[in-house]
Order: sequence, then C-alpha cells, then structure tokens
Amino acid sequence: MPELELSPIDKVALIDRKDFSASYFKPLRPLVIQDMAKSWPALKKWTPDFFQDEHGGKQVKVYNEGFVAAGKNYMSMLKTISLKEYIKEVTTTTQDLRMFLYNIKSEIPELVDDIVFPSLVDGLSKQFVFMFFGCKGSVTQMHFDIDMSHVFHTSIYGKKTIYLFPHEQGKNLHNYPFTCRSYVDVEHPDFERFPGLKDVQGFKAVLEAGETLYIPSGYWHHVVYDEACCAISLRCTSQTWLGKLHGFYNLIIMSSIDRLMNKISPQGWFDWKEQQALKSHQ
Repeated sequence: MPELELSPIDKVALIDRKDFSASYFKPLRPLVIQDMAKSWPALKKWTPDFFQDEHGGKQVKVYNEGFVAAGKNYMSMLKTISLKEYIKEVTTTTQDLRMFLYNIKSEIPELVDDIVFPSLVDGLSKQFVFMFFGCKGSVTQMHFDIDMSHVFHTSIYGKKTIYLFPHEQGKNLHNYPFTCRSYVDVEHPDFERFPGLKDVQGFKAVLEAGETLYIPSGYWHHVVYDEACCAISLRCTSQTWLGKLHGFYNLIIMSSIDRLMNKISPQGWFDWKEQQALKSHQ
C-alpha cells in the first residue's frame, strides 16, 4: 500500500514564548506541546459521564461525511440530538459522527473556567473556544480553517492521527477552487488520480490525550479519530495583514460564491470544482 513520505512533527514537553515565536509561530511550523494543558482542570473533569450527567440535555448539531458531499446537504449538519445521546454514540460505536466548532463560551460558558489560556501568543480569543467530539472511526477531511487563524488544539481524552500541510501545498493537494477543501485521501493516496501527492510536503503526528498541537495559520489538516475523542481549540487571528485579508476574503467572498453556486447547480458546480482540482497539478 503506497504511503506519503511525511515528516514527524516536533514534540516538546514545554516551550517558552521566545523560543516558540522564533522557531514555530513566525516560521509557521507545527509543534506538539505535551504538557501545556497538564494543569487544566478539564483533563480530569471532562469525562463522558460528566458531559452526560451535567450537560446531557443540551441539543447539539452532529455531522458526518455528507458535510462535504455535493448536493442540498453540502456544508449542512446530519441532525440535532441531545448531548447525552451523542456521547453514548461516541463511546459505544465506531462510525463517522462528529461534533465540531461547538463554542463552549456561548453554549456552556462555565466550562471555560476549566481551561488555562497559554501565554505563548497574544490575542487568543476568549469568545470563540471550540469543542470537538468524534466517534472512533470519524474522519475530518482535508481542509484549512477558513478564517486563517492559528490554532492550539488540545486532546482532552482520546487519540487521533493528524496530517498537516503548509498552505502553499494546496496545489499538490488538488484543492477545490472557491473552497478551503481537498478531497484527497492522504491515508490511502491515489497517486494516479492525484499526481500532486507525489510532490506534497507535510507532517504527520499522533496526538495523545493531554497533548496540544499548534496548527499554524492556513495549514491544511486531515484528522483521523483512532479512538473516541474530545478536544478543545484555542485560536488567534493571523498576525499579518495578508493573512487577515485572506481570511476576510475566504469568509465573505469565497464562501458566499461557493454556497450560492451550490444552490443554483449543486452537482454541476461540484463537478466543475473537481475538474479544476484535477487539473491543478498539470
């Protein structure tokens, strides 16, 4: 079975602000920080039983692979269920069923007190603190964050494998125009259909419970849930004007065009994007 040749992501127990800025933040290089969240109350408190018992009545939106498929459900949720019911699915089944970008600041604000904002960078958002859940077997398909934020992604429990690629590798990943998505399968690369994968340069890491992954602005990422997982993401906007403008364009213009065209001609629009993506490395 062919595999991509990817570099390991650096791992450190802890790192100070100066070294982090010089070696990772400014050069946009990913890093796994093993003990940054070691003192967070969330690591001990946020168990499946805790969420079921304390917040099980909350209604949450859940998603599967249909989120990125062409058609009327493109970029839409699968269903809304109670958090208690969803946690049961997470802990007892193997399937692609995820909950993502769940803003605990607005939905369950008291949970914010269970995490500690690191001092490695300025400007970490206190208003958008996103939680992620997934069953074992869930896959977050290749994409970059549309707002071009820097992200500190901490696994509260569970193990996941993460593939990362610098933003400029989009051409080799055959990115679909007017989206922040690619439909390559980096776990099982098809070099014939997607020849750009022969030249792609990126990273791969296994993120264990309690570890934090720094995902630089604009990085493509593909996430495989090796186990049932709960994670939290802290984020700050791009520190450059170019990055800020790129994020604004993606959110306001690119995304609007994509959604409009999908409403007008979902399959035709998807087919056109696919054709352009397949040509992108020629």
